[in-house]
Amino acid sequence: MTKWLLVGALLGLLIVFPSLLAVVVALVAAILGKPVVVAFAAGLLLRPHLPRVRRWAP
Repeated sequence: MTKWLLVGALLGLLIVFPSLLAVVVALVAAILGKPVVVAFAAGLLLRPHLPRVRRWAP
């Protein structure tokens, strides 16, 4: 629910201020240009879906 409110607010701001689109695109490009940030975010998102590694005794 909160995610959709944020998306709606962003779209509303983009409609009111069309020049804001360039700022948003530049911000997204800057974030995606840093592989460490992308890898960290992917790890946070995928963590619940990864299988747990169990220890084994020799």
